[in-house]
Order: sequence, then C-alpha cells, then structure tokens
Amino acid sequence: MKQMLAGQMAAMKEYFDRSTRALEEADSGFAPQAGLFTTAQVVAHVAQTVEWFLDGAFAATGFSLDFEKMDAEVRAVTSLTAAHAWFEKACATVQASIAAHSEEEWLAALPPGPIMGGLPRVAIFNALTDHTAHHRGALTVYTRLLNKVPPMPYMDM
Repeated sequence: MKQMLAGQMAAMKEYFDRSTRALEEADSGFAPQAGLFTTAQVVAHVAQTVEWFLDGAFAATGFSLDFEKMDAEVRAVTSLTAAHAWFEKACATVQASIAAHSEEEWLAALPPGPIMGGLPRVAIFNALTDHTAHHRGALTVYTRLLNKVPPMPYMDM
C-alpha cells in the first residue's frame, strides 16, 4: 500500500510540474481578472493544501478551518519560483510521511469533523490528487491566456 501511495503522489507531482512547465517567473503576477489568485498564488495554494491535508490527517483536532488565515498566506506569495519551491517541499514532506507511518496508521480513521471525518487517512491521497488536478487545469487556462501552450501533463512530447 505504501508503495502505491508513494507512486500516486509522485505521479501527482509529475503531472503538476509538467502542466506548469510553460509558466515563467515573469508570469508570477498574472491573474485572469482582479481578485483571483495570481499564477504564483495558485501554485502556492496547491502547496499549502498538500500540507493542509497531511497536517489534518494526523492532528488530533482534524483539519484547520481557518481559511481566512490560509488565504492570507497564499495571497502574500508573489513569486512563482517561491511557490514552486513550497510545492517541492510539501511533496517531499508527503513522501517522507508515507514512509514514516505504518500501513495501520494510514488505515486509521481521520479525526471527526466536517472534512472527511471518520474516513481512513489514506482518503487524503485521492483528495490531494483531485485537488491538484483541478488547479493544474486552471493553470493551463492561465497559460493559454498568456499566449503559451501548456504541455501535455501525462508524457513528454
């Protein structure tokens, strides 16, 4: 199971990295309209959410619901390079956590609460994959709005 989870997270990261490869530091501040996350902020949001799922899975109190604080942290990000570094770190932390916890720990129930309460911890991995896919799709739209061509996420061409 742990090998499968590690593979799932490696694929999630690879697809996200490929999907955002056409974006450059100069694109950091682009947003399709005022009030939306910039390119850098979308990547930062994805990184933050990777950490959020992992933290919530093992916190006795469950997932943080301080969305205002999380939004402020993401909106402070202005560099795509910094956002990608955050994503790299978050993905490395997930891989380390997969290795550090037993299969029994991954199969244990998430804390009660409105976010996946009572499901096995492994449920976070499908949620992470789905969330990241959603945002890589949004970032491919951003890429096209910048008159660039987003690469195919599933293979090098």
